[in-house]
Amino acid sequence: MARYDMSSMECGALGAVASGTVYLQLGLMHAIGRTVPVDRVSAHKWFNLAAREGVTEAARLRRELALEMTREEIADAQRAAREHFVEH
Repeated sequence: MARYDMSSMECGALGAVASGTVYLQLGLMHAIGRTVPVDRVSAHKWFNLAAREGVTEAARLRRELALEMTREEIADAQRAAREHFVEH
C-alpha cells in the first residue's frame, strides 16, 4: 500500500496546511490521477480524513469510491487514515 503524508509533494503542491478542504483535494488527486497515479486506497484515506473534518462532499465521494474497492482495500485505507491521524 502506498503511503502519503502531508510533508510530501502533495502538500507543497497545494501550498496549504492540513484541513478538511486540503484532504478533500488530496482525495480527488488520487481518485482521478491528477498529478499522481490513480490510487483508490489513498483517495479513500484522504476522503475519510476530510469527512472527519466535516466535509460532507468527502463522505459522499468516499462512499462512491468504496463501491469500486475490495474489502481489503477499504481496510487498508481505513488503517492508513487512523495512522495519519495518530501521527498528526
